[in-house]
Amino acid sequence: MRVWGAGKNSRALQADLLSKAVLPWGCATDSSYPCPKDVRTVIDYALTHGWEPGLTGGTFFLSESEHASAFELADFLLTDRLRDEGAPDPTTRVFRAFDENASAAAGGPP
Repeated sequence: MRVWGAGKNSRALQADLLSKAVLPWGCATDSSYPCPKDVRTVIDYALTHGWEPGLTGGTFFLSESEHASAFELADFLLTDRLRDEGAPDPTTRVFRAFDENASAAAGGPP
């Protein structure tokens, strides 16, 4: 997801999101897209963590390595895998998030 707060020449916000959906064949790309509420949450978090949209040029990345421990959406995780092929495989995090959501939905401990 990329957001420009002050036009195309402003500093972009980039958050590479991975769906938490677990499909019958495992963790894979599905057809999930962030909704406006997700976009607002990403923007609010980025603004409180250093994104200055009015600056000219460059990109502010919400990276997994810097932000994943403090930031997560209900249906998406941050991933660095799209920009860095050496980044950790997010499959374990997706399965853990799926299990936590399933447990919470069933009324059990996360």
